[in-house]
Amino acid sequence: MAKLKISSAQMVKNARARIEEVETAGLIGMVDDPNVVIIDIRDVRERQRSGFIPGSVHMPRGMIEFWVDPDSPYYKDIFDQEDKKFVFHCASGWRSAITTATLQDMGFDAAHLKEGFSTWEKQGGPVEFSDKKT
Repeated sequence: MAKLKISSAQMVKNARARIEEVETAGLIGMVDDPNVVIIDIRDVRERQRSGFIPGSVHMPRGMIEFWVDPDSPYYKDIFDQEDKKFVFHCASGWRSAITTATLQDMGFDAAHLKEGFSTWEKQGGPVEFSDKKT
């Protein structure tokens, strides 16, 4: 395999250096804030296995750029709320850091959960589980 120009770890480090990171305790305090939209970018199997943040919106990572772009045929109206704070999260904060940096490059203002869902329940964050299997 050819040597990569940049590692995934370096991509995460570069992203984290220029985006807003929200600590777990901080987001726990925002869970019921109507001005905050929490976007869970984990795979559906991760949500089924580990649960999810109540009120979070599930949008798997693969389509985020298209869902955020109002010129895309895949645009989602949820992103048409300029007065809201969007906080993205994954399991460990890696995917959401890169996602948030990419969205920032596109001109979409967002933050991400620094440590991801991995510390959520341990720090007292509420968790829900769905009965639905998809």
